[in-house]
Amino acid sequence: MQGTTQHYRAIWLSDIHLGYRDCKAEFLLDFLAKTTCDHLFLVGDVVDLWAMKRQVFWPSSHQRVLDALLEKSRQGCRVIYIPGNHDESMRGYHGSVFQGVECHRDYVYESLAYGKLLMLHGDEFDGVVKCGRWHHWLGDKGYDLLLFINRWVNRGRSWCGFSYWSAAAYLKKKVKKAEAAIKRFEDAALREAKRRGVDGVVCGHIHCANMRYEDGVLYLNDGDWVESCTAAVEHVSGEIELLHWSNTQKQIDQLRPELTIVTGRAA
Repeated sequence: MQGTTQHYRAIWLSDIHLGYRDCKAEFLLDFLAKTTCDHLFLVGDVVDLWAMKRQVFWPSSHQRVLDALLEKSRQGCRVIYIPGNHDESMRGYHGSVFQGVECHRDYVYESLAYGKLLMLHGDEFDGVVKCGRWHHWLGDKGYDLLLFINRWVNRGRSWCGFSYWSAAAYLKKKVKKAEAAIKRFEDAALREAKRRGVDGVVCGHIHCANMRYEDGVLYLNDGDWVESCTAAVEHVSGEIELLHWSNTQKQIDQLRPELTIVTGRAA
């Protein structure tokens, strides 16, 4: 994958958190330089206004990410922006267009092989889940400390020639409380998709990339660019993949249309 440009029908990105010290902007810049698409969906928390209120942090790499996203629109890609809870002030601009970027509260996309996909950030489920972002139980200070440790661990790994590794993502899989919260979130998202009569739901928010296909409904979480550096993509042939993209790139998961055809629940 390195050194080539890959074209997709759609790309989903969320939880970039520009303006936050642990945003992996350089990895995202590499991803954006090596991919093109017909549709680019930004599923919330693109700019971290919460972090910016505490401390202004805006290095050149973060500005370059913003410029690269706008450039996609100028190149003819349709860019849909769905604000999240960390950039929720932008929700007031629902229906507006900024430099070719459309702002929506939520959005339904007609995928090639999986029917109608509802896109929303995911903080809508916080009241149901009771622990919408897994680190609520850990506490914001504890989460910041974990990311600080993650930063230094990966500096050491880089010096030793090892690839990026997320301590935060590792702990999510090992801590039962976090795992249970993630499961409740996914179940709530699937229920919302069924309630609204669509074929699937795409979201972010919990920084945990995953795909589930349950009772004919697709759950797709595109992950984040703070902990795990992940994106969801739809190939021109209809396959949907989750990609990990740091200093190594790999496929995390894939759905093939010939294996799981959606005939369309929505009339």
